[in-house]
Amino acid sequence: MRAFLPEGQLTDQLENKAALRSQVSLAAAMAAGTILEARATLCDSMHNLTVELGCMRGIIPREEAALGIGEGLTRDIAIISRVNKPVCFKVIGFRYDVGGNVVAVLSRVAAQKQCMEEYISRLRPGDVIPAQVTHLENFGAFVDIGCGIVSLIPIDCISVSRIFHPSDRFSVRQKIYAVVKNIDSEGRICLSHKELLGTWEENAARFDVGETVAGIVRSVEEYGIFVELTPNLAGLAERKPGVVQGQRASVYIKSIIPEKMKVKLVIVEAFDAEDGPPTPLEYYITEGKLDRWQYSPPQAEKNIYTSFI
Repeated sequence: MRAFLPEGQLTDQLENKAALRSQVSLAAAMAAGTILEARATLCDSMHNLTVELGCMRGIIPREEAALGIGEGLTRDIAIISRVNKPVCFKVIGFRYDVGGNVVAVLSRVAAQKQCMEEYISRLRPGDVIPAQVTHLENFGAFVDIGCGIVSLIPIDCISVSRIFHPSDRFSVRQKIYAVVKNIDSEGRICLSHKELLGTWEENAARFDVGETVAGIVRSVEEYGIFVELTPNLAGLAERKPGVVQGQRASVYIKSIIPEKMKVKLVIVEAFDAEDGPPTPLEYYITEGKLDRWQYSPPQAEKNIYTSFI
C-alpha cells in the first residue's frame, strides 16, 4: 500500500524540486498526475491560495483548497491556516493572469482525494503509520496522516504516563508515528500512540535499582508523587514538601517490582525548569501492523493490553 506523506515532507525531495523548475516540467507532472508540494504565500479575500512554485505562481481556487469545502463540511480556516506553510497539490491547468503572465492552476482537493482512495481508505486498525503534528488541544493532538488530511490522537492515547496537556509530549510540526485505533461508520480514523513507546518491561529495563535518574513530576496525590521516567513508565515516590506537578526531579530508584508493575522512588531534589521542547520520543515500533499490544509483564497481577482486532 502506497504511503502518502504529511504536508511538508515532499518539499525538499529531488523529484519535487525538479517538477517545479519550469512550465514544461509542471506540464509533465500534470500529465503524469504527480502530487507536488510548495509553500502557500497568500490567501486572498475570496480564499483562493497563491502558491510560490519558483518558476511561476500557482493558484489553488477556494473550491480546490480542501476536501469538504465545496460541500460546506470544512470551514475556511482550513484554507487560511495554510498560508506560509507547504501545501500538496496536482497541476490541473494553466491560464494567464491580468498582467499576461502564465499561472499554474492547482488542486489540493485532487491530491487529497487520491490520498483517501489509495491510502487512507485502505488503513485498518493496528496499522502503524507516519504522521505530523498540526495542532494541539486540551483533549488531544491533531496530526496530518497524508496530504493534509487530519486525524486525532486523544490525550489518553498519547502515552501510558498521564500528561496534563498534549504539549507535554508533542510540539507542532513534530514528525511522529501512530497506530490506527479504530475507524468509525463514516470512515473517520482515530489514532493511538502509546503502543509504540514500549511495554512496561521494555521501559523498566532501561533502569537499575540504586541509580539516580531524571524525571518529571506528573501528579501529586495524598498517597505519593508520580514521577515520569519515560513516556510509558512512571514511578511512585513518597510525598515531599514543596514538590508540585510539572517540576523536574532527580529520583533514586529504590526498587523495581515487575509483578506489581511498580517502580518505587525517592525524590532527591525537585526544581522548576524553563519550558522547552518536549523530550525526543524513543519508538519501539515504527512500522507494520499490530493485532494486540501487551503492556503488562507476563507475571504481573494486572493484565493491561490493547486489542486491534
